[in-house]
Formats: sequence, C-alpha cells, structure tokens
Amino acid sequence: MADSLLLTKPAPAAKPAAPAEKRASLGQYYPHRRWVLMLSLMVALSLGLSVLFCGGCAFWSEDFLVTFGYNFFYTTGLWLANGFPSEWLNRRVDWTAQPIRRFLITLGLSLVMSLLVILLVTGSFLVFYHHRPLSSLTWRPFVMPLLITVVISLFMHSRSFLLGWRDAAIQAERLQKENAQAQADSLRRQLDPHFLFNSLNALTSLVEEHDPARATRFIRQLSQVYRYVLDSQAQEVVSVAEEMRFVESYVFLQRTRLGEGLHVEMQLPPAAALETLWVPPLAVQLLLENALKHNATSQRDPLRIAIELDPAARQLTVRNALRPRRLAEGESTGLGLENLRARYAFLTKEPVAVTKTETEFIVTLPLLKLE
Repeated sequence: MADSLLLTKPAPAAKPAAPAEKRASLGQYYPHRRWVLMLSLMVALSLGLSVLFCGGCAFWSEDFLVTFGYNFFYTTGLWLANGFPSEWLNRRVDWTAQPIRRFLITLGLSLVMSLLVILLVTGSFLVFYHHRPLSSLTWRPFVMPLLITVVISLFMHSRSFLLGWRDAAIQAERLQKENAQAQADSLRRQLDPHFLFNSLNALTSLVEEHDPARATRFIRQLSQVYRYVLDSQAQEVVSVAEEMRFVESYVFLQRTRLGEGLHVEMQLPPAAALETLWVPPLAVQLLLENALKHNATSQRDPLRIAIELDPAARQLTVRNALRPRRLAEGESTGLGLENLRARYAFLTKEPVAVTKTETEFIVTLPLLKLE
C-alpha cells in the first residue's frame, strides 16, 4: 500500500468577506412606544423646569408657556442631537473594542450637535418672539442648555456603554461555554473507537503481510496521533506547523488503510512560515475526517483532497471532491462544522467559510496571528 503525499507550490486563496453585523436598537422593535415614552418624558421634564425657572408665573400665562417652549425645544432637540448619534455610533464604533476612540468621537459629535441645537432654538426665539436681530445674541443663553446637554449626554452615553459592556460580557460567556463544549466534543470524536478499530485492522493486515518496517512506522504514527490529541486538549490554539505534522501522521494512517483510494495533495509554504500562524487544534483533521466520512473511496476512482495554505491572506483551505455515500444511522451528527465555527468565534471575528459546488466541498479556515 502506497503512502505518498503530493507536495506542490501554494496557490493563493480568495479571502471571504466577513458578513456585516448590525446591532438592532429598541426603536426597531417598538418604534411608536419608544417615541411616545420619550416625548412624554420630554414634556414632563420641560414642565418641571418651567415650574422651577418661572416660580411666580401663572400656570398657563404667556411667560410660563414661553418658558415651557424654551425648555421643551431645548430638551427635545438635545435628546435628538445626542440620542440618534449615539445609536449611529453603536453600529460603527464599539465601546468595548475602542473605548478611547469612541469617547473622543462621542464628545466631539455631542458638542457640535448640541451647539447647533442651542443656536437654532435660541436664535429662533430671539428673532421670531423677541423680534431682535441675531447679532444681539450673547453667550449667556448657552449656559443653561449646555448644562442640560451634559446631563442628557451623560445619561445617553453611559447607557450605551453599559449596554455594550453587558452584551460583550454575555457574548464572551456564551462563546467560552460553546468553545469548551466544542473542544470536549472534538476530543470525544478523535478518540472514537471506530478510528482505533480501523487502525488496528490496518495494523493487523501489515503484520499478516510480513511488513515489519511499515508496521513499526504505523505504530509510531498512531502513537503520535493520540499523543497530539491528548496534549492539545488543554490548548486553545496550536501552530500550523504542529497541526500539519499531526495531519501528515493522520493521513499516513488513512492512506495505509485505504491505499490508492485516497490521494491527498498538500500545498504548503516553507516550514518557517507555519510557525507564526495558529489554528485551533484538530481543526484541519476534522475537515479531513468529514471528507472521508461523507464521500466514497475506491482504488479505481480515489477520493482527492487538497490542502492549500496562503500565508499572505492567512487562510488554509481544504477542498475535496464530492462523491457522496450513504451513511449509517447515527454515523454522523452534523455538529462537526458547527463546533468548529463555535471554537473560531471564541478566537476571532473572521468566519469559517464553507462553499459547496456541484463537484467540490470547500472549507476555508482563517489563520490566527498572535500579537
């Protein structure tokens, strides 16, 4: 039984575009309820301020109504000027990822928008109610609105920060749990008795064929496979060089068992480039195992699998010919790729890209680079 691995020059792989993720705001789900709630709050706040600043005024006197108008337009305008930019920034600049940049952008945008609102409201009342020229506008009318701005801005942006922090904490906890479950599942699957049973059958054949050299090498490769599985279970990532050495041992075992029914082509850069890139342990092996599990192999028409690594794009692609075979009940759970995605989601925002054509099944893994 032959056990050759075909080594050729690497071919660049296309980088998949990460899907944009937008966080939905409360207003998308309850737009009318939100508007009514906020408008009621602005009216109540304006009435309270009017009573405070127009102490001796009759409740529906002109002075009281003008004071209420000032307060209502100020509070509503400042809420809009700070609320909507805050929601817009939530979708583009994350508090948890870039807190300093977000703080500076928030501060600058809030100041500019608030000054525009104050200028618009003060200037409108000055010209249309007091019938005075805009040139008579002084800095004093800006003091109270700016104080109100500080209160509203602190509320709006503190709320955004706390919501972002809470969501990030919940997501981190969820991803950590999924990652632990995925790692445990990977370990259970790699120690699957079927794999050991098939390997021992292949070893028995080598012994019966009186091929001690290949039998000895098979035992060593089998021990390396299980040693790697046990050693890597506590690691979140391993170097691509380690993973590929493990893959070579795994492929040797499968090629010994299947002979010319399996052809694996590995397109890899120099070994030095593999030491600086990282993957979750057993990630590549999982893709090889899926290809062998779901596709038929034969001596006349072998199953062809290609492993391609592009260090510039930091991607590793595993592609196999589609030769579907019928699986026994319970042989496949369909959770392998989902668990791999969960493990990657814990480590990076780059997605695991899966493509299925009429002739091929292709999975592209993003390679990690430790800072």
